[in-house]
Amino acid sequence: MSAPVLLLKGSDQVLLGDAARKALAELVGTADSDEVVDLFSGDDFELADAVMAATSVSMFGDRVIVIRNASRFNVEALAPLINYTADPNPTSKVLVVWDKPLGSSAHAHAVPKKLSDAIKACGGAVIDCDVSSNAKARSGWLDEQLGAATVRFSPAAKQALVARLGEDVSRLSGVLRVLEATFAAGTTLGPADIEPYVGEAGSVPPWELTDAIDKGDVADAVTKLRRMMRAGERHPLQLMSSLLTHFGRMLKLDGAAVRSEKEAAELLGMKGSTFPAKKAMNQARSLGSERIARAVSLLAAADVDLRGRNAVPPEATMEVLVARLAQLSRPSGGRGRR
Repeated sequence: MSAPVLLLKGSDQVLLGDAARKALAELVGTADSDEVVDLFSGDDFELADAVMAATSVSMFGDRVIVIRNASRFNVEALAPLINYTADPNPTSKVLVVWDKPLGSSAHAHAVPKKLSDAIKACGGAVIDCDVSSNAKARSGWLDEQLGAATVRFSPAAKQALVARLGEDVSRLSGVLRVLEATFAAGTTLGPADIEPYVGEAGSVPPWELTDAIDKGDVADAVTKLRRMMRAGERHPLQLMSSLLTHFGRMLKLDGAAVRSEKEAAELLGMKGSTFPAKKAMNQARSLGSERIARAVSLLAAADVDLRGRNAVPPEATMEVLVARLAQLSRPSGGRGRR
């Protein structure tokens, strides 16, 4: 890693911490970290002191300067580091970790563009450690992490692990460390081997819930809903908002003279990928007007129930709603007339 300054950022503090450990190990290499690393962390150190350490020429070889909890600095306070990037010390490598301040009352700032630009201009790098929400990119990231482990996974074990983690991919590094400590290097693990170590099922992204509803898979839809409410800690009203958006798109497309996903996206005011518009258009055509109207009616009634119309627990209200919406998508539900 030859970048004079490397900045790591990300909203998931576990993934950010894992990336920082890996980056530091790569920067240190075979050297003794106690001899080559200067660590500045917490809420009390002065950034100028870290920059001074990076500027100083070491008599004992290259130095690695680690600046943690950097999000507590605003753009004005970052001036020493920004100025350093204009002429970085060739015998120092600076690792900046944009993790949160330690104090609960301290404010965490976003990475200023001025700092990002300065780091890139000096040949450094700014890396986002969050995992993409894109399914293909997320799958690629998971494959990379599993491939780097000292143990191997059968296809069934990999599928079970990915399914259990769901959106909670930050748990993966911990699971892998436990498995590597438990099984000899090179061991191929099956589903039964990993089961005791993977913990509770993680949350899932919203489209997995709506996909299960659109397929008419009642059991899978309710399971996805429970994972989102429990592991994902999503409030029922948040989930209701997602479902209202999902079926609201179908309602808007129902009867509209759209012939392509591009036209559907334009009607819905969607930017970027037209794939969500295509899904909404196809599902609207599959359900038909009558069942779309029925879905909207179910959503409206459940929304009122969630806001206190009756004493039914919100989780139960959502489970009944999702089951009924999924049933509407089954072929036996009948196609509504236009």
